[in-house]
Amino acid sequence: MTYVDGFVLAVPKAKIEAYKAMARAAGAVWKEYGAIDYVECTAEDVPYGELTSFPRAVQASEDEIVIFSWITYKSRAQRDDIVAKVMADERLGGEEWKDIFDGKRMIYGGFETFLEL
Repeated sequence: MTYVDGFVLAVPKAKIEAYKAMARAAGAVWKEYGAIDYVECTAEDVPYGELTSFPRAVQASEDEIVIFSWITYKSRAQRDDIVAKVMADERLGGEEWKDIFDGKRMIYGGFETFLEL
């Protein structure tokens, strides 16, 4: 079964095009190092819930859009190897990407797949 890294974050609407450019560049690097899939999605039907919701989880304001994304790998071991290479890759450490979103409000984690249909 595959292994998945999942992410939810908020990006200011004024910086969404910069985020998309960053995501395209990052996705190419992840794929170059062996990721199976790299997917980034902008929120379209995600109401602000009374108790829980995607926007509430990342404390999204009215001027931000929620991003939901995931990266798929063959295994946890492969993921650990790829992430180490990506984090060391100088192409992704540019100053132009430093202030696109607030990483402190990003939710992320690794997930072991138990069902694929």
